[in-house]
Amino acid sequence: MSNETKLLLPDLARQIAEVATLEGEFVLRSGQVSDRYFDKYSFEGLPHILRPLAQAMSALLPSDTEIIAGLELGGVPLVTAMSLETGLPAAFVRKEPKSYGTCRAIEGQDLTGRKVVFVEDVISTGGAVADALQLATQEGADVRAVICAIWRGEGAPAIHAAPELPVCPVFTRSDLEAPFGDQARQMERQ
Repeated sequence: MSNETKLLLPDLARQIAEVATLEGEFVLRSGQVSDRYFDKYSFEGLPHILRPLAQAMSALLPSDTEIIAGLELGGVPLVTAMSLETGLPAAFVRKEPKSYGTCRAIEGQDLTGRKVVFVEDVISTGGAVADALQLATQEGADVRAVICAIWRGEGAPAIHAAPELPVCPVFTRSDLEAPFGDQARQMERQ
C-alpha cells in the first residue's frame, strides 16, 4: 500500500463510520448479536467513499492474482470497483447455484486453475467466505486470499472454517469505532 493511500485511511475510516455505523441490537450472519452494525450498503453506494476504498483494497491484492471474485451481495460493488481500478477480471459468487439459465454458482469468469482472490465487505467469522471457498474449489479455483473492507471479528482476521486462507482487511472494527471514541472524548471535554 502506498504512503499516500495510508495517509488517507484515517479519513476514509471516519467517513465510513459516519455513514454506516448503526446503534441498536443486530443479529449478524454468524448468529452473534451486536449493539453496533456497519451497514455496508450505506458506504458502497457512495462514489466518494467507494473509489478510495476500492483503491485501498486493490493495494492489498497478491501480485499473482488473476481473477477477483466478489461474494454476493456486498462484495459485488466492491469487486466491480476494484476491477475498474486494477484491470483484473471480476467474477461474482452466488450463495448457491441459480436454478435457471447457466445454473452456476460463480458467474462472469471460468475459475478453473486460476489464482483467485475473494472480495468481501464485512467479515465477522467468515461463514460466507467458507461457503464460497467450497463452491470455488469445486470449480477448480486456486483461492489465494480474501480482501475485505472491514474485519469486525474478534482477534486476528481469520476464517474459522478455513484458517489457512489469509484475510486482509482494510479496516478493523476498532478502526471504525475510533471516530466514535474521539467524538465521545470531545463531548466529555465540553
